[in-house]
Amino acid sequence: MFELLQERLFQLALIAALLVGLCAPAVGTFIVQRRLALLGDGVGHIALTGVALGFLTGSAPVLTAVFVSIAGAVAIELVRARGRTSGDVALALMFYGGIAGGVMLMAIAPGGSNAKLNSYLFGAIASVTVEDIWVVGALAAAVLAVVAIFGRELFVLCQDEEMARASGLPVRFLSMLIAVTAALTVVIAMRVVGLLLVSALMVIPVATSQQLTRGFRSTMGLAMVFGVLASVGGLLASTYSAKVPPGAAIVLLALAGFVLALGVGKFVRRGRTQESTVSERPKLRIEEVA
Repeated sequence: MFELLQERLFQLALIAALLVGLCAPAVGTFIVQRRLALLGDGVGHIALTGVALGFLTGSAPVLTAVFVSIAGAVAIELVRARGRTSGDVALALMFYGGIAGGVMLMAIAPGGSNAKLNSYLFGAIASVTVEDIWVVGALAAAVLAVVAIFGRELFVLCQDEEMARASGLPVRFLSMLIAVTAALTVVIAMRVVGLLLVSALMVIPVATSQQLTRGFRSTMGLAMVFGVLASVGGLLASTYSAKVPPGAAIVLLALAGFVLALGVGKFVRRGRTQESTVSERPKLRIEEVA
């Protein structure tokens, strides 16, 4: 393990895994609470078009993916908010258009190939460069800053949009903020788990944490812990075995954590129920005597 920490490539991959493990569940907590769990998938497909556009224009694929993802996330939110098309239909349209556009642009891009496309679809954490870390680090800082500054307002919005509007909160701005933050998170995670699996890392740790906690903050905090554990664990598994894809390993570890938390959560809830029943029995007896 200590030998791995001295290797440059592993250090870069570890930093990327930590950033993704922190950011994806933090944003995913708001997305899950608002019942938009598939938003990450929709934005991920749109980001594929951005990646291909980068190859076509000779620009940095990560940067073009940022702009295209933000534009797509804003479009999804506008369509959903106006109510002309239901949220799931809007996401489906982005699914199909995003992946079709990505494949088409990559096919006509100079030097474009399916191998390059697959590295973004399924992740290629071993090929993360110093430049990638700087970009991902800046995006991660922006995402965590949004969560820290607007966390309370976003929580109210996700709980009840009508209550948020009645409280005088800028609902449209906050909704756009969630969409844009989700887009940035997708771009952050695409080099680690891939665009097709990024939504899993945004949703599964949150679902796992919900089995064990009650409060919103505790759910987010524990989800971020689970996200880091899954990301680092998947990285280690792929490092020690070249046949293990890192993105798939990360998602499968997250799923294993959910299954474990599901069993532990049932046991904890059963214990709480028994404790509450026992605590109520003396009160019933006193009332009967009176």
